[in-house]
Amino acid sequence: MLKPAEHNELREVARTIRTDIVRSLESAGSGHAGGSLGLADVFTVLYFKILNHKPENPLWDGRDRVVLSIGHVAPVLYATLANAGYFPKDELLTLRKLGSRLQGHPGKEHGLPGIEVSSGSLGQGLSVAVGMALTAKIDKKKHSVFSIHGDGELQEGSIWEAAMSAAHYKLDNLISVVDRNHLQIDGNTSSVMDIEPLADKWKSFGWHVIACNGNDILQLADAFEKAKSVSEKPVVIIAETKMGKGVKSIEGDYRWHGKAPNTEEAARFIEEIKNS
Repeated sequence: MLKPAEHNELREVARTIRTDIVRSLESAGSGHAGGSLGLADVFTVLYFKILNHKPENPLWDGRDRVVLSIGHVAPVLYATLANAGYFPKDELLTLRKLGSRLQGHPGKEHGLPGIEVSSGSLGQGLSVAVGMALTAKIDKKKHSVFSIHGDGELQEGSIWEAAMSAAHYKLDNLISVVDRNHLQIDGNTSSVMDIEPLADKWKSFGWHVIACNGNDILQLADAFEKAKSVSEKPVVIIAETKMGKGVKSIEGDYRWHGKAPNTEEAARFIEEIKNS
């Protein structure tokens, strides 16, 4: 259980990350606001409470690995890495610019510290994470692998092939997070391609399932700690979030899936984040 002071500190970190997301998207003039804002609490708890990592030594062999399967929410990953000390925060304003290390989807080839794998083609990240976790098992390494997925991404068949493999090999060093905001680029997931009953699906594939409010730092911290204690099974955390969380005026609006704020909107968004 988080102490009140730690809880308040993490909430403030999440606000800062959201503010940095808005500023970087405004500077870029394009990008994905909705999912990035919605995942800020997940990334805050993961990088500032759960992960074993050393920002000053990004390639430390004992580090936990993070695979951002939904590569289009790169702004939340970049803002988190900068706030954790992987690179200077002023570089966030180079998002999506020519020659920047912060491209629209994370690219390992761009040389940005903290990027474990290039991503963006939806449905592939879990297979990569399974490979990493299986390699760690074979090599008797103690680190964990975390993968982050969108709920619309679960409409991809390759996700379920990877899920089946993870259970077969009893990869209890693999923890996946589903950003369950019920939205994707064209609207509600239930309308585009329904994925329910989601928890039962993961259970039937041999995974341990934990459900939580993905915008509640206390619940997230508890969910991750529980996930780390599970043995003989991979774990999926189904995190119920709101797209655009922290910016009340756009929360739950799928039209902000792939949209960036202009200067006027950015100023308003930042004010809303301060009061969230």
